[in-house]
Amino acid sequence: MALRYVLDEHLRGPLWRAVWWHNRSGEYPLDVMRVGDAEDLPLGTEDPDLLQWAERKERILITWDCDTMASHLAEHLTSGRHSPGIFMIRPVSTIPQIVAFLRDAAYASELWEWQDGITFIP
Repeated sequence: MALRYVLDEHLRGPLWRAVWWHNRSGEYPLDVMRVGDAEDLPLGTEDPDLLQWAERKERILITWDCDTMASHLAEHLTSGRHSPGIFMIRPVSTIPQIVAFLRDAAYASELWEWQDGITFIP
């Protein structure tokens, strides 16, 4: 099964549009949700709650929030919880690089390979 993702709230713009265009091609579609798409994941969801939601739904979180997300993940793991993983976008990454990485990871890896860690992409 391909990996599934959730975009942090601040990524609702250009990256979301690029994923949408990628999925229109029909080849290797990406299963991506955004904060605000699901009733139980409204806009304004705090990071600790987002991590719990991603854990329940088995979706890797995609973010560029390197200021606080690492500490939230550490607290999440210390409390005995787990995370499907976090993909942290590097500031120099281009949208096409990010979409290509997400596609490749979704179809060439397993969820357990990313569990409980932060991976800087691409």
